[in-house]
Amino acid sequence: DNAPCHRTSIVQDTIKTLKWDLLPHPPYSPDLAPSNYHLFQSMAYGLAGQHLTNFEKVQNWLNEWFRSKGASFYCRGIHVLPERWQKCVASEGRYFEQTIFC
Repeated sequence: DNAPCHRTSIVQDTIKTLKWDLLPHPPYSPDLAPSNYHLFQSMAYGLAGQHLTNFEKVQNWLNEWFRSKGASFYCRGIHVLPERWQKCVASEGRYFEQTIFC
């Protein structure tokens, strides 16, 4: 069976049981890719100019970076996802200038 996992009967039954709504979306949109979310955009900005030479330095940098972010940082990122989804769906796969969500 080559059906996408969200179309299998077991998943469809679970969606119905949980009374979830399925949202339309383009088959693939780089604007909805996890690497585009606020977390990674902000992390990339913080990493600019860094030269981490070993795993321990990377781990220490990440631990400090996550510690430095308050709850509002994560809440804001979660709350912009519906707006981002709507913008991507409304564009019907066409390119648009990306809003910075971080």
